[in-house]
Amino acid sequence: MIKRTLYFGNPAYLKTTNEQLVVETSPSILLHGGEGRKEAESKSIPIEDIGMVILDHQQITITQALLAKLLANNTAVISCSDTHHPIGMMMSLDGHTLQSQKFKTQIEVTAPLKKQLWQQTIIAKIENQAGMLAFCREENKILFNLAASVKSDDSENCEAQAAVYYWKKVFTAFFDQFNRDPEGTPPNNLLNYGYAILRALVARSLVASGLLPTFGIHHRNQYNAYCLADDIMEPYRPYVDYVVWQIIRQNGKYLEMGPHIKRALLEIPAMDVKIDGKKSPLMNAVQRTTASLAKCYEGVTRKILYPEFA
Repeated sequence: MIKRTLYFGNPAYLKTTNEQLVVETSPSILLHGGEGRKEAESKSIPIEDIGMVILDHQQITITQALLAKLLANNTAVISCSDTHHPIGMMMSLDGHTLQSQKFKTQIEVTAPLKKQLWQQTIIAKIENQAGMLAFCREENKILFNLAASVKSDDSENCEAQAAVYYWKKVFTAFFDQFNRDPEGTPPNNLLNYGYAILRALVARSLVASGLLPTFGIHHRNQYNAYCLADDIMEPYRPYVDYVVWQIIRQNGKYLEMGPHIKRALLEIPAMDVKIDGKKSPLMNAVQRTTASLAKCYEGVTRKILYPEFA
């Protein structure tokens, strides 16, 4: 079952009763897979059905009892700033029954295995970028050549070389020139938001697989609590780019982060991807990826299962 993503962008009081998330609000709220409601209402959603909650208003109140139940359910709770950008995330500390055993295998993983896993990750990312360019009807042979050239630990930084080419091509249908800059002009704001949703989704799945999102296979920033999430999300980024591409096609290139655009980005966890030869919702695919990573750490396999952009 696909867990639900709940977005709250107006004043609301959130509490829990009988294992339900109870919303008390008079303005509309946005729910994944549904329309906003204008009338005053009290609405209940089973906590076991929720995978992610996004809090995007400064007048939202949430009870400690609800927070505890959400975290016990391994629900990612994301808080947004007054500029509506995700700035923080709460995650469960106990997402797997064999938690300490999983942590031990993760901490003791060897450097050679990490380098191999990063090589696989970058190959998958570049191949998916090539798939996205094929969708855009742009030349992608250079990316396939780079993917075939990736060495252990991506020692020649093929990822960066691919990124330079990719970002010059991916939005040429709409822009004469596009620069990927988190602080830059639209659609950078949409990409930032979509990647934040993806990052939270990956972190949640890592916890569910018994892994610590902090200890990465490549990212090592001492100030980053989600290094492993940042590693594993890389091959999934082109799917966010695809959603943003479709938003631009439908809305034009002068994009404000309005409710209809956020609603489209909130569909990312439910979008179909191809993994292991079959279609799967992205949320489920991420869980398969993190489960395969845990098996790599345990020595059961040496290959991470990633989706193929098609």
